[in-house]
Amino acid sequence: MEIKPSQLLRTIDSPADLKKLSMDQLPQLCDELRQFIIDVVSVHGGHFGASLGVVELSAALHYVYDTPYDQLVWDVGHQAYGHKILTGRRENFHTNRKYKGLSGFPKRSESEYDTFGVGHSSTSISAALGMAMAAKMKGENKKSVAVIGDGAMTAGLAFEAMNHAGVADSDVLIILNDNCMSIDPNVGALKEYLTDITTSPTYNRIKDDVWKALGKLPVGKNFTREMASKLEHSIKGFVSNSSNLFEALKLRYFGPIDGHNITKLVDTLKDLKNIPGPKILHIVTVKGKGYELAEKDQTKWHAPGLFDKVTGEIQKKKFDTPQPPKYQDVFGHTIIELAEENEKIVGVTPAMPSGSSLKFMMDKMPHRAFDVGICEQHAVTLSAGMATQGMKVYCNIYSSFMQRAYDMVVHDVAIQKLPVIFCLDRAGLVGEDGPTHHGCYDIAYMRCVPNMIVAAPMNESELRNMMYTAQLDSHQLPISIRYPRGEGVMPEWRTEMKEITIGKGRKLKDGEGIAILSLGHPGNFAASAIRELKNDGINPAHYDMRFAKPIDEELLHEVFAKFDKVLTIEDGTVVGGFGSAVLEFMAAHNYKAEVKIMGIPDALVEHGTPKQLYDEIGIDANGIAKTVREMMNVRVTVKA
Repeated sequence: MEIKPSQLLRTIDSPADLKKLSMDQLPQLCDELRQFIIDVVSVHGGHFGASLGVVELSAALHYVYDTPYDQLVWDVGHQAYGHKILTGRRENFHTNRKYKGLSGFPKRSESEYDTFGVGHSSTSISAALGMAMAAKMKGENKKSVAVIGDGAMTAGLAFEAMNHAGVADSDVLIILNDNCMSIDPNVGALKEYLTDITTSPTYNRIKDDVWKALGKLPVGKNFTREMASKLEHSIKGFVSNSSNLFEALKLRYFGPIDGHNITKLVDTLKDLKNIPGPKILHIVTVKGKGYELAEKDQTKWHAPGLFDKVTGEIQKKKFDTPQPPKYQDVFGHTIIELAEENEKIVGVTPAMPSGSSLKFMMDKMPHRAFDVGICEQHAVTLSAGMATQGMKVYCNIYSSFMQRAYDMVVHDVAIQKLPVIFCLDRAGLVGEDGPTHHGCYDIAYMRCVPNMIVAAPMNESELRNMMYTAQLDSHQLPISIRYPRGEGVMPEWRTEMKEITIGKGRKLKDGEGIAILSLGHPGNFAASAIRELKNDGINPAHYDMRFAKPIDEELLHEVFAKFDKVLTIEDGTVVGGFGSAVLEFMAAHNYKAEVKIMGIPDALVEHGTPKQLYDEIGIDANGIAKTVREMMNVRVTVKA
């Protein structure tokens, strides 16, 4: 289905074309841009509400600033669709997030207008400040702008950057896009703080009155701005203490203003472009603006999948038989079962209660499940603090986001031998979000940490057993339990939970000639490959190792005593992961065997569906079967 842009938008192939429009034409352009995003995302999928909320801001920034010479940095990038469309990617926008197509996030290799690659939150201010400082050192008149949401502003990195920006004396503009949302509703004191600024009727009324009065004075523009600034500062101090946070950091604060008023945005940005030094513009927007259903249920419409834009009906797959649940939902329901029996159990997540399914516990046990905002470091150390008091804390973080709190894992948890239970969602290749979100590295980076247990369930029942085992009083070390995005393999998944022995794998199938050692969900790929290999007369043994650390040495002794060909399979990096642990064991015990490691290669894997990506790197069932044939020197005869 070809989706064609409307009258004005079809003429915009670059910001230079955008600048040819008159101010009076900008509202129409924004309407067309918003409708184009709705049309494309409804048919092809992608993130939705965030980009609708910044349509006017996207247009205003490229209208006022000389991009790409001026540096525009988007935070996270969920909201960058309008930016992409206005910067020469309109015709290819239907390929967004598709295999070999446009990335769903800003990406430096994709466009010169994407000045900084993003996917994780709260990096924009640091990056834009770095660009501004470099421009100053080089004597360039470049402007640097960071666009950050109020959700991303809760992260420590954003505060660290603002703290530096205030004293760096560089020309950087921070635009705070305040919509009270990230993916789930924002939490914490900062949310209340920003609400105080935006809703103070006295402050906003007096501020508007002052500007109107000054506009009638027969004085020069510079004098008017200077006088207004002084008066506004006095008003803020008199009426609202809230704005003092930014100004205490030596950031000149402007706003709040309506982020959907394109004329006001353009006029304001033109003024701010000529004001040197670090400054922050606070705009208020509505996530999902222009699509009523997305405005009302912003979490649901963050990335709804395909939908009918007229009725708002979201397409769902229909099946004739019961389907396996998502691993995240197994986690979400299982932790409630455990918490009902163990009053010490607590759940913690950094701003992903819906994505991780901790929302179920937050709804049922709000006093024992906590969303701490986009603060992975805080989530880990908070969990450690609770663990010192005997609580059994399930710290639920996406694998790729866990990277942001690595020092806390080492310093605050592992060194102190605190039994925090890390449940790492989205392990392996996550699909359309691409390399910023793939969970490639957690096996390797957790395995090298002393006192850390590294586990991966092959199915839903194994996940439940691992979660059950981790909260027992006999278990006193930190543990990482990793599982993939999406569905498992067991429609009847509510199995009785049983204790499993830490560091013990299981032999699923005996065989001859070659042994397959799998870790986690890819064991199901291996099982499928083994069924396929029967037709070739190949009968591999299959071991589900369960743990990358401590690894089951008894089982490995059995394997290397019997097999001289061993294939390891994991959905983590081949560098330093589970396969490496097997090689280390083999070397330490002087075994000789042909060992082949299959996993995520030492290269960035781009975006696409998980099926496409696992096929690309060769660790799906077909790829495993092919590798086994090669190791066994068996050729498949292709029939004509």
